[in-house]
Parts: sequence; structure tokens; C-alpha cells
Amino acid sequence: MNVLFLCTGNSCRSILAEATFNHLAPKGWSAMSAGSKPTGQVHPRSLALLAREGIATQGYYSKSWDNLPCTPDLVITVCSSAAGETCPAYLGPVLRAHWGVDDPAHATGTEDELEAAFMRAYGILRARIVAFLALPLEQLRSDTARLKAELERIGALTPQEAR
Repeated sequence: MNVLFLCTGNSCRSILAEATFNHLAPKGWSAMSAGSKPTGQVHPRSLALLAREGIATQGYYSKSWDNLPCTPDLVITVCSSAAGETCPAYLGPVLRAHWGVDDPAHATGTEDELEAAFMRAYGILRARIVAFLALPLEQLRSDTARLKAELERIGALTPQEAR
């Protein structure tokens, strides 16, 4: 099953989610990421964070949803509606869910505050991915209504609940 993590720029959150999902996913599940208006580069703090967490960073790059290697079965948007971002709407006939996370690329402040913003986004995404992968995935593959409900439940978890 192919999961697409989608946002606008494809430089931080969707890349963090793609790499983390692929690091943790069972055989037969894989993730990709894309943006509706990709920045063309992965944020260096995202790559540094992934490397510190022991997650491979090779092969990840900022790309458009027009250039996907395959059609996704599931699309998870990670834009933050709380920050006034408009999430792109993937137009293919797939199951969709929303896991809003603030964009650490827009954080300001000291080095420690910037690092904290990236760690917060990564922590939320990782916790949600772990919760997703803990579901009875094989059963849910054929029960899309239940899968959609579980994905929405996971996406609604607060940062504290997602830990």
C-alpha cells in the first residue's frame, strides 16, 4: 500500500513523515511525499534531524505531485489549518485524511527555538505514524470506512496525546 504525505512546499513536514514512515513501516507499506508547489529543496534542518534520529536521508527530495512514481492508495495532508495554510486537494480517487502540523520552516527565533519547532513537528508526525502502524492494517485494507475513521482520529490527536 502506498501512502502519500502531501503539503504545499514538500521541504519539511511531508519529507519528515515520508522518511519516518518508510523507516518504521512493515513490508508491503511505503510512503512518498510531494507538494503542490514544491520549494525544490529539502530543508537542511529536516535532513539533520532525520540523521540524528537514525533515519536514512538518501533519496529524499522536494518534488511535485505531478511527478509521483506511482498512484497512492492513501493521501495524508500535513498542512496546518490553524496557521491559515490551505492544504492542497489531491484529485485522484484515493482515501484521504488530514494530519495538520505547524510548518517548522516558518518558525522564527533563536537556534534553540528553531530546533524545537522541527522537533515538535517531527514528534507529532512520528507519534501519529506509530499510532497508524499499530492499527490492524491488513484488516483495515478492506474496510476503508473504518480506516478513514482511524486516520481522522489519529490526525485529531493533540501534540500531548500523540506522544
